[in-house]
Amino acid sequence: MESLRNRRSIRKYAGRDVSDLLLNDLLFQAERTQTMGNLQLYSVVITRDRQKKEQLAPAHFNQPMVTGAPVVLTFCADFRRTSLWAENRKATPGYGNFLSFINAMSDTLLYCQTFCNLAEEEGLGYCYLGTTVYMPEMIIDTLQLPKLVMPVATITLGWPEETPPLSDRLPLEAIIHHETFQDYTPERINRIYATKESLPENQHFVEINNKETLAQIFTDIRYTKKDNEAMSEGMMRALKKQGFV
Repeated sequence: MESLRNRRSIRKYAGRDVSDLLLNDLLFQAERTQTMGNLQLYSVVITRDRQKKEQLAPAHFNQPMVTGAPVVLTFCADFRRTSLWAENRKATPGYGNFLSFINAMSDTLLYCQTFCNLAEEEGLGYCYLGTTVYMPEMIIDTLQLPKLVMPVATITLGWPEETPPLSDRLPLEAIIHHETFQDYTPERINRIYATKESLPENQHFVEINNKETLAQIFTDIRYTKKDNEAMSEGMMRALKKQGFV
């Protein structure tokens, strides 16, 4: 797909609606995604209402595209539907456990990515919000998600009103291992990250934050140990609340 080579995160959207017809067609096409046991362990909450977007925004650190996009899609790992189907068909489900969450999460992320690829082929733009797993409890309450339904991904969707530059990516050497995992030597690390570290914008980040290396931007500012541990606790509370642990 040529669109994958030029994929950009779109945070600014034109004042043009995404029709239900188009959205439903893309969601329908995406159902051809591979899925564990052909169970389709996912659901999608479509948010168009301005007030509901404003309620969701704090869970996503009030990023402006949440309220600025015509549509917000919350992709949920969903074992509730399958469990209720089983209970109503004289079967006894056993999906209130962590493995079932992992299976449903995998299904959901695959479905989400397929949808994103299809949306981009139609000329739509989107932004993937990693914040979904940072504060899931707030999303659960806002969207009234029942037991065995867990938010795992969110995208904002609309017609692009910007063409931002492409984000850098690591070389292929960084991610492939032949036959067995080949651990990273200091020399290999240097090769893999040389281009990323030399980019003017990344060097600027280091300078304005008074850091010595780009890695320190990620460990000391963006994704700190303290924040990761606090949000891990929130994730575990949410998984317990939803019945997966």
